[in-house]
Amino acid sequence: MLKLEFTPEVIEVLRHERFHHPHPHVQLKLEVLYLKSQGLAGDHIQRLCAISKATYYRYLAEYGKGGLTQLKEVPVSARESVLQEYRGTLEAYFLAHPPATVAEAQAKMAALTGIMRGPTQVRQFLHALGMKPRKVGTIPAKADVEAQEAFKKSLEPRFAAAQAGERQVFFMDAAHFVYGAFLGMLWCVQRLFVKTPSGRQRLNVLAALNAITHDIFTVQNLTYITAATVCEMLRMLAGAYPGQLITIILDNARYQRCAVVQEVAASLGIELLFLPPYSPNLNLIERLWKFVKKRCLYG
Repeated sequence: MLKLEFTPEVIEVLRHERFHHPHPHVQLKLEVLYLKSQGLAGDHIQRLCAISKATYYRYLAEYGKGGLTQLKEVPVSARESVLQEYRGTLEAYFLAHPPATVAEAQAKMAALTGIMRGPTQVRQFLHALGMKPRKVGTIPAKADVEAQEAFKKSLEPRFAAAQAGERQVFFMDAAHFVYGAFLGMLWCVQRLFVKTPSGRQRLNVLAALNAITHDIFTVQNLTYITAATVCEMLRMLAGAYPGQLITIILDNARYQRCAVVQEVAASLGIELLFLPPYSPNLNLIERLWKFVKKRCLYG
């Protein structure tokens, strides 16, 4: 049991500097010792100062060993990693050549800097660069990157108008869900089986997703998505936003680009923007279909 003595002079220093010492961590130590000098029980001090029992006794031990001098020592911050000297070089390399594993990053860091670090330190360094494991995505090989960038630029004024409430911007596409189970993984004692239809009947869903409000409009059938289905969707959107400017972003499917659809869109005052060829990655509604398949239909 530590036996600590507090003179009136020490108590006065504790009382004053617990509020006025420049370092907040030292302020906390002084507060703990001041409360101790006032006769408060240890468990009450721990609760009031939100510290653990071990921390409480460590502060008492510091005071008992070195008095106020040791208690007011400012904790030394962790030494900066020598890898920081090579941060620019490593960041440029990893941005151009993303590593597949921590071990790969570890080996490359050693080759570039001559410094060997363990997996934990390497992982922390990669996190400090803003990197984390991400699944690689795909875009069609025939996609024209320059055309995609130009198309995205053309969307900016329309999105700005939509944000201001002056226009409605939709992404439209169809999905075809086969009547059957979407098999997933489950933790179970033995493999589970679910009954599922053996036919190929499908539920066809043409949907339009509002890019700003995320409202969803759908037209469904059990046959085919045709130009008539698209025209039905156009009339639905025009009825939902009477008198408002509407832009619909859609792909180049034949039933969406045909003359009938374009005539109906023109009569309703709806602007149709067709994505560049091979650009499903630019269609926001593809994320909706991914969500439906992975979260709603999975398992």
